[in-house]
Amino acid sequence: MLLVRRRWPVGTLLATAAVLLAYHTTSFPPVGLAVPMAAALYSAAERGRVRWAVGVSAGLLVVSTAARAREGDDLAYLLGYEFVVSAALMASVVALGDAVRSRRRWRAELRRQARAADLEREREAARRVERERVRVARDLHDLLGHTVSVISLHADVARESLVDDPETARRSLVAVRAACGDVVRELRATVRALRAPDDHSPVPGLDRLDDLIASTRAAGLDVRVEVTGPRVPLPAVADAAAYRVVQESLSNVLRHADARSVHIGLRYAGDGVRLTIRDDGRGASGTGSGWGIIGMRERLALLGGVLRTSSPADGGFLVEAEFPGEAW
Repeated sequence: MLLVRRRWPVGTLLATAAVLLAYHTTSFPPVGLAVPMAAALYSAAERGRVRWAVGVSAGLLVVSTAARAREGDDLAYLLGYEFVVSAALMASVVALGDAVRSRRRWRAELRRQARAADLEREREAARRVERERVRVARDLHDLLGHTVSVISLHADVARESLVDDPETARRSLVAVRAACGDVVRELRATVRALRAPDDHSPVPGLDRLDDLIASTRAAGLDVRVEVTGPRVPLPAVADAAAYRVVQESLSNVLRHADARSVHIGLRYAGDGVRLTIRDDGRGASGTGSGWGIIGMRERLALLGGVLRTSSPADGGFLVEAEFPGEAW
């Protein structure tokens, strides 16, 4: 009977109680209640049938005490010793079974939480990888787009002036070589960062704005910069995003706008900054859409900022980027 106590705990408990009651109705020597019922009570409690275990125990105690009292056993002995000892032993067995069940459930819950935590860590790692891939794609798009635009313009200048003005052609080719060197260095830094996630190489920020403007001016575009308010250090991610917004905006001007001049405004206020990049080109018909604008909007959205683009009534194209800060 006890061999199936784990599969049918309640049935085993009731059958054991019935056999024990039948035994006491015979002329065999009397035995206690707790020891014969211990295994069945433990199994019932361990399988979550605590109420059945308590109910059967109480019923056996009442029936046994009443029967022995009718047979003439000393009532003081029955209630003062036999009943108390049997009840205590049965309660201990039931409590032990319930404790084992609770501990198993606790361990199962810990394992479930550990699996959920592992799964969440894997998902977070996948999200980080995806964010990093998107970030690298944006950076490469901005970098290559700007550099290719500069190289293309200088190559055109060199081609047109190769015969009539060799010196201008030479300067343009020197600028092409310098642009190629810059892009190769940044590509190497990007590959190094991808191969070694712990690499802390500096990322481009507004401190490199002068170099960016110099390369754009060398491509034949008149770039003016106006800074308003005291400069404040920006978080690294915001600083890099601001640089990329300017870089992509200048790339769009070089590629699409057919402009002669660009005005860049940086207004610092509190711990934030507002960027404006405006050209005198042909407006949104050339630069109003594309992956560059989408990438800039995504950068600003991740930082809680706002990017607006428009074509002013007096011509040109305007990009406004607001980075989070107390003033906005």
